[in-house]
Amino acid sequence: MVTVPSLNSSWAGIDRATLPRHIAAIMDGNRRWALARQLPGKNGHRAGRDTLRELVKSCLELGIPYLTVFAFSTENWKRSADEIGFLWVLLRETLEREAKKLCENDVRLRFIGEIGELAPDLQVRIRRAEGLTATSRSLTLNIALNYGGRREIVAAARQLAQAVLAGELAPTQIDESVFSTYLYTKDQPDPDLLIRTSGEFRISNYLLWQLAYAEIYVTKALWPDFNRQDLCEALLEYQRRDRRFGARP
Repeated sequence: MVTVPSLNSSWAGIDRATLPRHIAAIMDGNRRWALARQLPGKNGHRAGRDTLRELVKSCLELGIPYLTVFAFSTENWKRSADEIGFLWVLLRETLEREAKKLCENDVRLRFIGEIGELAPDLQVRIRRAEGLTATSRSLTLNIALNYGGRREIVAAARQLAQAVLAGELAPTQIDESVFSTYLYTKDQPDPDLLIRTSGEFRISNYLLWQLAYAEIYVTKALWPDFNRQDLCEALLEYQRRDRRFGARP
C-alpha cells in the first residue's frame, strides 16, 4: 500500500482527494506590478518568473500532475520591440538556469505554440530543454509560447483535412475525441481550473478548446504577487464548486 504524504500547513483546508489534475494560468500583471513600484517593466517580468518557479514547487508538493501557463501570445507581437527583445533574453537565461533543476525535480518541460516562428537559436534551446526533461513524470509544465487558441484549432483542422485527403481518415470518423488528438495537449487531460491574475475577466484566446469545462478563478493579485496563499484560496474555491458537466446536481 502506497502512503500519500500529508499536506503541510501551507495548504490548510485543502482536500487532496479533489485537487485539480490540471491547472492553467494566465500570468497577467507583470508590467503593472513594475509600474506601481516605479521600476522598469523588465523587473516585473523577472519577478513573474520567480512566481512561476514557486507555483511549480507548489504543484509538486500538492501532487498536481499538469500545469500550463500563458507566457507569450500571438497577439503579444504588438508590444514594443524593446519589451519583446527582453522577453527572449529572459527566456534564454531561464532555460539555461532552470532546465537542469526541472529535470532534478522530475518536471517535464513542454512548449506549446508556433515555436517554429521563433529565432533559430531559441528553438534549439527550447528543444534541448524539452529533451533533457523528457523522462520526468511528477509534473508536466506546459509553456504556451507564441500561442493562440484560434490558431491551434485552425492548425488541427488543417491536419485533419490533410489526413482525409490522404485517405487516412474518413470525415465520418471525426468527432471530439479524434479532433483533440490534433491539439498541442493531445496526451493530457483538459484543465480543471483556470487561474487569471490582475482582475481581468477574459480568457484572451487561450486554450479555447481545452477550457470548455474548466472552473475559472479570477484574482486581483498581479502575477508577481501571486503566492501560496493565493493558490490555496483558488483551490479552496475550486473545491467548493459543484462540477456537473451539464448534468443535474
